[in-house]
Amino acid sequence: MALILNIETSTAVCSVSLGKDGELLAYKENKEGMNHATHLTVFIDAILKENQLTPNDLDAVAVSMGPGSYTGLRIGVSTAKGLCYGSSLPLIAVSTLQAMTVPLLKNEAILSQLGDPEASIFCPMIDARRMEVYTAFYSSKNEEIREISAEIIDEASFAADLEKTEIVFFGDGSSKCQSSLQSQNAIFVSDVTPTAVGMVQLAEAKFQAEDFENVAYFEPFYLKDFVATTPKKNIL
Repeated sequence: MALILNIETSTAVCSVSLGKDGELLAYKENKEGMNHATHLTVFIDAILKENQLTPNDLDAVAVSMGPGSYTGLRIGVSTAKGLCYGSSLPLIAVSTLQAMTVPLLKNEAILSQLGDPEASIFCPMIDARRMEVYTAFYSSKNEEIREISAEIIDEASFAADLEKTEIVFFGDGSSKCQSSLQSQNAIFVSDVTPTAVGMVQLAEAKFQAEDFENVAYFEPFYLKDFVATTPKKNIL
């Protein structure tokens, strides 16, 4: 049983949750874009104060490990490391895509649309660039059945799997794939983003298993190398 602070900054949504024994106690988020450096520490401070806690009262800090935004992940991981160093707390890393899948597996409205929910595949997608997404396959028990990868989506993507079973596609990368994936077994769910709510149970399970990261050496799972871009116009 543990009191865990969860940090999610892998996409344009910045969120923080407080979990106790695998149950959600408190949650804050901002969906206004990549302003994580501004909001993250404010959210953490507010959640702790509202619950009459200090970092020393926590049992661990969990951070969404990626894949996702290079800058967002750096901000989340560096903040989590700072808390762990300052209060001698263990660091837990939670897969961003697996955490995205948690709310889908609890959504009865979505599950009721599936012919056989237990045999269905759940496929979170984070928008990368153009027709590329970060994705993986998860079972109805949220077990990874196809490893995380960067996929360029076209009409042939997942064709063999879609012939056999229903696949639920969700996340901000799924909408741009909908026109390409025309199978009747392709089911699309909108408005699903990574949040710290989906991390709560996964972080608790890792705490119980003592599955901790090395605070000094842990790095986010970027999946792809960072590519710097040059602005098209010189505004100076």
